[in-house]
Amino acid sequence: MSDAAHSEEAHTGPIKSPKQLLLAVFFSFVAPILIIVGLVSYVVSGYKPSGAATGEGMGLYGVTQDARDKEIAARLQRVGSVEVRDANRPLATGDAVFKAQCVTCHGAPGIPGAPHLNDKSAWAPRIGQGYDTLLEHALKGKGAMPAQGGGDFEDVEIGRAVVYLANAGGANFPVPDRPAAAKTSEAAADAPAKQ
Repeated sequence: MSDAAHSEEAHTGPIKSPKQLLLAVFFSFVAPILIIVGLVSYVVSGYKPSGAATGEGMGLYGVTQDARDKEIAARLQRVGSVEVRDANRPLATGDAVFKAQCVTCHGAPGIPGAPHLNDKSAWAPRIGQGYDTLLEHALKGKGAMPAQGGGDFEDVEIGRAVVYLANAGGANFPVPDRPAAAKTSEAAADAPAKQ
């Protein structure tokens, strides 16, 4: 009998009364749920959507329908946009494009590895590749140099900057102009207007 009493004492846990059992159940199941609900309410309480100060026309969360429509339109706006440029504007010079877009890397301090303006030794192997290759590298990027095409300048204007840099480094490339097809279509468009 002493073995039976000894085995009961050895297998008893920390809960010795029904009151302790109820407290253990409460803290095991109810307390985590209350903590989660408290955290959610704390996080959501920081959400205060913009809206009118008055209660007129208020919708969900005290936001007017107009403010809600504006917020939805801002979230659903298109990713890209179309920019219409004047095709007849004069082309920027190579110097202007260089100062606006290329001077950071190819200017006086510049970055290491980029051929700098008037550095004939750095430009010599690149000039040997030819204008078309240099233009392709400028437009599409190469190595650490990011692509320059599709930005604020037309591809022809980027080409003018390439010629400006290469000619300063010892090349003798002609300055590019708009393609002849564009000039003839511009002339055809101007012809009826002159009559």
